[in-house]
Amino acid sequence: MNHILFISGGELVLVMLLALLFFGAKAIPDIAKTLGKGMREFKKATNEIKREFDEHTSDIKRDINDVKSTVNRETNKIKHDLDEVSSTVDKETEQIRKDIEDASNPIEKTAESKKEIKDHPED
Repeated sequence: MNHILFISGGELVLVMLLALLFFGAKAIPDIAKTLGKGMREFKKATNEIKREFDEHTSDIKRDINDVKSTVNRETNKIKHDLDEVSSTVDKETEQIRKDIEDASNPIEKTAESKKEIKDHPED
């Protein structure tokens, strides 16, 4: 079954017969010509609107892409800077931990020596 604009074949034949009855055989070609011309004008206007819409939205899309690119670039720069700061903090923290261990070793040895002296007096 043929469907044109939700009209089945039988309905299309009925519409054509009604048009033939109302307008006569001589007027049908003129009506078809007028309808065809109207459809072409409608399609032309639709294409023009679509072209203008695409033209205007392309400017907006370009602006959005520029903003997106700038945001991504700045975000990556901030991320890189944070990574550098984090790396520096990690290195300094490790150095402080190492310095504390180095400083606590003599204190622990001295404390152990004093404890041994108290536990085992050699007098």
